[in-house]
Amino acid sequence: MDEDGVLLNSYEYKKIRKDMSKAKTTIVLATRNQGKVKEFQRILADYPVDLKCLRDFGPIPEVEEDGKTFDDNAYKKALFAAKVLGIPAIADDSGLVVEALNGAPGIYSARYAGEHASDRENIEKLLREMAGATNRRAAFECVISIAVPSGPALTYDGRCAGVISSEICGDGGFGYDPIFYHPGLGKSFAECSMTEKNKVSHRGQALGEVASEFSKILVWLQARMTELKPPKPDHKQFAHNDWSEEKMV
Repeated sequence: MDEDGVLLNSYEYKKIRKDMSKAKTTIVLATRNQGKVKEFQRILADYPVDLKCLRDFGPIPEVEEDGKTFDDNAYKKALFAAKVLGIPAIADDSGLVVEALNGAPGIYSARYAGEHASDRENIEKLLREMAGATNRRAAFECVISIAVPSGPALTYDGRCAGVISSEICGDGGFGYDPIFYHPGLGKSFAECSMTEKNKVSHRGQALGEVASEFSKILVWLQARMTELKPPKPDHKQFAHNDWSEEKMV
């Protein structure tokens, strides 16, 4: 069943599955980040998918991430790429949510200290804002949106809870990893190996959901991309009507 509650009958399902086995489904990952591309290629390696990224196409305008939530921004990026390129698109949006700061930096995580701020500058601003705070609970959140050009989309999310440390710990990872302490691992994300981090991270959880349901996602994409729009009405059949007088029906 898709997001509109439309249930595919067995014939439609089998037909789509058969069509899927004949050719790969082309999907664009709405990013120029090669790290993300490799991550998605790894989890989708066993599926009939030709995964592209924005670097594989000509110049495409940047999308203004002006949504109020991670969900808004992920969907906006995915839908924009899908509409421009005419193929299904995947996009994600993520960030750090801190309780004591009323959810900040949130959707502004990458530019918390300014539009072109470095990771270090963002971290230093956050530590200043958290000075003296006793509640240091925080969470990384991630939303993945998979959209088709006509508008419908599927959404997957992940959340990883932790606390903000009072000082930088570790020199690995990126973003806020050096000050995000994970109680279960007993160390900051910057002190974790990539394998350790991926098992518990917000992005790892969201990607895990996508991977576990990707066979169904492919069927949904095929159905959405092949569905026909209803034909335009043929007004010729009304050409003989006399509309000069209003009539009761």
